[in-house]
Amino acid sequence: MNATRIIAIRHGETDWNVQTRIQGHMDIDLNTTGLWQAAQLHLGLAHEEIAQVYTSDLSRAQRTAQAFAGALKLPLHIEQDLRERHFGTYEGLTWRELEERHPSEALAWRSREPHWTPPEGESLDMLRHRIVGVVSRLAAKHRGQQIAIVTHGGVLDILYRVATHQFDQSPRTWSLGNTFINRLLWSQEGLHLVGWADNAHLEQAPNAEPSKAFF
Repeated sequence: MNATRIIAIRHGETDWNVQTRIQGHMDIDLNTTGLWQAAQLHLGLAHEEIAQVYTSDLSRAQRTAQAFAGALKLPLHIEQDLRERHFGTYEGLTWRELEERHPSEALAWRSREPHWTPPEGESLDMLRHRIVGVVSRLAAKHRGQQIAIVTHGGVLDILYRVATHQFDQSPRTWSLGNTFINRLLWSQEGLHLVGWADNAHLEQAPNAEPSKAFF
């Protein structure tokens, strides 16, 4: 079998998610809810055969990956290219602050203009190129196996769009919940969607409503 099964997971919740503050490449750690969510992941993955766990190098992703990889005795590999989109000088602002200070840029962001680039940041085109490249590279190393990747909301949004053949400008109707379990299949023909937004492991979570902010 030449295909690779991929379990793709967004990191646990952070305080900046709750505040709708733009994280991007800022190294923000998990909050109490996020740590609980990460600890619960082993319940959803306990019976999976996983050859390798790859994680973004940012703390919120690493802590999430370590929580379940350690519990399941799985190897862990840090991959910087799995980082969130780089929002440049807008990182640290809340969405409201961005709209108030940079209304035209906020509109371009909301409109999902693929070539619009935040100052010192990445466009959606650049992000798509980076993410398709790294996921294809990692998946090609594990043909016939299953891997897990722990990453960020913007990255998962790109993966869903690529797997379902949707444009970057298409309205988002799918969930990007913290620590939801998402499944993809990679082959030489590209990515295919298998399952999305499994949160059964979080059903008993206190205050576990998924954050709507994915940056």
